[in-house]
Amino acid sequence: MTISETLSPAAGREQAPASPEEILARARAAARLLRERSEEIERTRRLPEDVVQLMRDTGVFRIGMPKEWGGPELTFAQQTEVIEALSYGDAAAGWCAMIGMDTWIYAGYLDEPVVKEMLTQPDAITAGLIFPTGRAERVPGGYRVTGRWPFGSGVTHADWVVGGCFVYRDGEPEPGPDGAPMNWRLMLARSEEFETVDTWHTTGLAGSGSMDYQVTDLFVPEERSFNFMNPHGSGPLAAPDAFLGNVPGVPLGVARAALDHVRELAADRVERTTGTAWSDSYRVQTTIGQAEMELTAARYAVYGTLNELWRRLETGTQPTPDQQVSSALARVNAFRTARSIVSRLSDLVGTASIYRTSPLDRWLRDLHTMCQHILAQEQIVQSAGAHLLGGTPQAPFPLGLKG
Repeated sequence: MTISETLSPAAGREQAPASPEEILARARAAARLLRERSEEIERTRRLPEDVVQLMRDTGVFRIGMPKEWGGPELTFAQQTEVIEALSYGDAAAGWCAMIGMDTWIYAGYLDEPVVKEMLTQPDAITAGLIFPTGRAERVPGGYRVTGRWPFGSGVTHADWVVGGCFVYRDGEPEPGPDGAPMNWRLMLARSEEFETVDTWHTTGLAGSGSMDYQVTDLFVPEERSFNFMNPHGSGPLAAPDAFLGNVPGVPLGVARAALDHVRELAADRVERTTGTAWSDSYRVQTTIGQAEMELTAARYAVYGTLNELWRRLETGTQPTPDQQVSSALARVNAFRTARSIVSRLSDLVGTASIYRTSPLDRWLRDLHTMCQHILAQEQIVQSAGAHLLGGTPQAPFPLGLKG
């Protein structure tokens, strides 16, 4: 029996989406409802249960499931379109969707019995920090895990949680593969096995519920641990940075929402000093034109590099250094461009944008917060340049490098 044959019809809803086109259509339809709930999502600092169910019903959490398991296996670009559509409705929801769909990326590194267990819920949601802030002591059959991890986006509604750990044996650090001084592995467990710590009081992305989570002396069997160096399959979804491909969908969706919002405002506005309609104002025209130009360029860079990466990985061809870093740089640029656009749109709208009743206020705070993520930081740019020049990248992993 194949893995996909273990997925019974009762495991999912009868009308579960099966194609990339249907998932995208559902995501776009959900965006309007998410926009209506944005204030509540931010106020409660997590996604309400019915919002989580709405997102499950779009199929977003299965977009990385391979076809051989019965999934739709969306390309990097198709995944990004779905995340972009949801983020158009609400940034925190889009962020949680982007994080939560990693279930099926992680499953590609796990043994078949664990994958079969996970397949009983094809819309399973994952949360957790991959970086090794925890400690895993090797014991017979697995590990004893203790740790506390920050930035658990979506941990309040996740089905599975991962935590990055350094492995120890008899109290001493265990060397990693290929001569690495430490063995970095991810530990996977059900969400109820972790305790959440309510630390998420932030400027933006409040609704993502990205609080700390912790565990003490939790036994994790060997088959529920993995690292990104040893995928069980091949193809694009087995690339070490596959789970990063759709990340820029969040800032792109937010910037698009902000631009559309200001264009709608412009229909009824006039310049206070001259009485000139905004549609005829050189200042407004230039701001909107510049923002559209920059967003279009950033978006095409993201989708162009993602499509090229997918094409090469699908044929078993290793991307060139230029292609590998271009995707990472397009990702950084999407974050920075989106924040710049929304900041200038807020300046254009003026004092009306500073009130909580204005979505521009929330969008700007959300973008400021997400731009503090490591994937939007200067060290990614440095690492890209270093890799191209034959130097030493400070952050090789986000570039898809194994060393």
